[in-house]
Amino acid sequence: MHAFTALLTRLGAKLSLYALFTAGAGLVLMTVMVAWGVFGRYVLNDTPTWVEAGSLFLMSWFILLGAAVGVRESDHLGFEVGLAMSPPPVRAALILIGEGLVCAFGLAMLVYGSQLAAGTWSDRMPIIGISRGWDYVPIAAGGALIALFALEKMLLFVTGEKQAPLGFGHFGSEQEV
Repeated sequence: MHAFTALLTRLGAKLSLYALFTAGAGLVLMTVMVAWGVFGRYVLNDTPTWVEAGSLFLMSWFILLGAAVGVRESDHLGFEVGLAMSPPPVRAALILIGEGLVCAFGLAMLVYGSQLAAGTWSDRMPIIGISRGWDYVPIAAGGALIALFALEKMLLFVTGEKQAPLGFGHFGSEQEV
């Protein structure tokens, strides 16, 4: 079990780092696109029509990838006061139930996001000309990462190896909370 959790942690750290950089690049690209749209509208007096649709498309990617990273880094919403005030056996059960629910939510996002993408793949977004299914791929990808990271945290908690893995606090080094 320890070898599997170690492998899962190494994989999670790399995926988390890639997701974070991809989300950051998407945010920068969206900012450039919006700036181009404003420049086109007010300086060139010719509004690029693809800017809004392209920015919304990128936004779904960086939001869902960033959310997955937040799950791995324990930066998402939680009931920390309740955990801190609970006796240790109840705290352990609450942690496992909470991570189990997050994992189930991620799996639901993966399944239903995939179904939405498959069901709309033949449709085209009129302004940017790509498949409408691409709108739902970030839901499936984010859900897969959320489920994987929640599973990793549960396994690390059960084996007692770490409370929560931190993948890039010091440029890729693992730390304990």
